Amino acid sequence: MGLRNRISNFLFKQVEKRGWLDDILGSSIRYGGSYVNDENVLQSSDVYELTQDISNQILLAQWTVEDANGNEIKNHQVLNVLNKPNSYLTRSEFLKLMTNTYLLEGEVFPVFDGKEIHLATNVYAELDDRLIEHFKINGTDIPQVMIRHIKNMGTSHLKGVGLKQLGRNTLEGVMNAEKVLTDKYKKGGLLAFLLKLDAHINPQNAAQTKLINAILDQLESIDESRTVKLIPLGKGYSIDAMKAPVDDEKILAFLNVYKKDLGKYLGINVETYQALMKLDIEKAMMYLHNKAVRPILQLFEEHLTLLFFGQNSNLRLKSKINILDFVTYSTKTNIAYNLVRTMIATPDDSRDMLGFKKLNTDESSKLYISKDLVSGEDLGKATDDSLKGGDDDGKEKGSENI
Repeated sequence: MGLRNRISNFLFKQVEKRGWLDDILGSSIRYGGSYVNDENVLQSSDVYELTQDISNQILLAQWTVEDANGNEIKNHQVLNVLNKPNSYLTRSEFLKLMTNTYLLEGEVFPVFDGKEIHLATNVYAELDDRLIEHFKINGTDIPQVMIRHIKNMGTSHLKGVGLKQLGRNTLEGVMNAEKVLTDKYKKGGLLAFLLKLDAHINPQNAAQTKLINAILDQLESIDESRTVKLIPLGKGYSIDAMKAPVDDEKILAFLNVYKKDLGKYLGINVETYQALMKLDIEKAMMYLHNKAVRPILQLFEEHLTLLFFGQNSNLRLKSKINILDFVTYSTKTNIAYNLVRTMIATPDDSRDMLGFKKLNTDESSKLYISKDLVSGEDLGKATDDSLKGGDDDGKEKGSENI
């Protein structure tokens, strides 16, 4: 990263001289998160739940740096940046924000200034006649080596598509339907009254106006369904209760159909996901992982690798999620037992998987195999002499280490 860092630092110093850091980063990155967390976007409970489930899995990923041969490079400086991305976001917050922005907007722009990584908003991207992508924030050019354009691909090579675009009509319909129901019961079921007068309303009639206002004041002061008002009315005045125009059953039927459609814009079949959640949480998490999380992580890996290392580097970022986080402890125990029994893992490996400290003894670090897993003709090759004919003491061994 030596040459790349020098180029990046030079460009960064040039734009910093023009006040770019304060004017551009300050307004478009540090204070740009309100657009992503707009209540109008995450107001639907189903959308919020799905985005949280996806982003929560992604923040559990462990990042590593590998060389061209797949060897892991410990304590690489890029890992420090990912663990402490900037002064105002933690690692988990950064990953969740990047994921939620990607899902809702369809694209996200990470910016690396050589020390910290940020997420830029209000970015304008375009291709020149040589098919090179250029970026601007509030009219200011951003060096290409400092920014990446992560897109959820639709039919455009330059712009990604997200829930806010793909599901805008459905989302607005769902949000409005939920709001109507919520407002109705928030206001006590939208209980309304109609004041009828047989006489003509005359603004110049002070007595009539005073009586009408007094009746309206009494009605408007009813703020609870348990409140009872006794209002004496004169001749020619009557009060009728109005039925709420909100049909609960029709709105609920609409929500039952269209709320599930929102998940499809995030790559999830909500009916399948909800059914799995009721039967087996682990299977539901695996469904979510394979359907949505893995493709997003793959995309993040590719772009962040290019952002940190450039096009010609042999290094790359890799993310790893421990799938066993999604299974129950009893299932983990069975997996650990079978891993040891089939010589895939040592006892210490299984202890570590189950959350116990490794014993770090010779016996706990060896591989073991059971008799019933060795074919008859290979029994002598896979075991020692005592297993072939039994111990001198006449005690039979069930398994031996090799």
